[in-house]
Parts: sequence; structure tokens; C-alpha cells
Amino acid sequence: MSFLISSPSGLSNKTSTLVNARVDWKETPEAHVFKADLPGIKKEEVKVEVEDDKELQITGESNVEKEDKNDKLHRVEKSSGKFTRRFMLPQNAKMDQIKAAMENRVFMITTPREEVKKPDVKSIEISG
Repeated sequence: MSFLISSPSGLSNKTSTLVNARVDWKETPEAHVFKADLPGIKKEEVKVEVEDDKELQITGESNVEKEDKNDKLHRVEKSSGKFTRRFMLPQNAKMDQIKAAMENRVFMITTPREEVKKPDVKSIEISG
């Protein structure tokens, strides 16, 4: 989920912008892996939290570069503002071992997974 935020100041035809942080989530035999392309966002501008041991929340903010008063902007297409993404983690996620890293503007969160034990099944002989 992304949230609407206020527009950058100093631009004509101001409109509210939406920072759309697209996140891929894959499950491997070892972990749940979340990847997000976050161009223009530094790792210091991203926060990862787990709420109630089940909901992963990624928030961040992309700031507009400061303009030089002598520059004339012809077009501004880079988005800026805040984003929030939330994911309900499955029961097999090891919440105490979540790791986050950013490399080449790709933000990655790895949540190791536990082996789900199959229930012991005992056959019952039917008499009669």
C-alpha cells in the first residue's frame, strides 16, 4: 500500500505525488525474500519494522533535490514523497532473524523460514 503525500515545493502546476515502492516477494526453501527497487532513496531513508510478530512494514521517504534559483526546470518526472508497504508474514517466518540490506539501489529483506513439521499420523486398526 502506498500513501498520497504532498508535492515538492517550488514547481509550477503542483500535484500530489505518490511514491510507488514496488516489492517482489519470493519464497525459497530457506527464506522469504522481499526485493524493492528504490531509486533515489538512501538506506538511511528506509525503515523496516515487524509489528505483532507477524506484519512486516517497510517505510521510507524520497526527498526532492534542492533547486538552484538560477536553474529553469523544464520537466520533473522523478517522484518524491513517503511510502509504506505492509506484508503479513506466514507462521514459518523466523521473526528474530530478519535481515535487511541495500545494494545498487535494490533494497532486500530476508526472513529465514522454519521447517514446518508435518504432524505425526498414526494409523488406527479397525476391528470387526
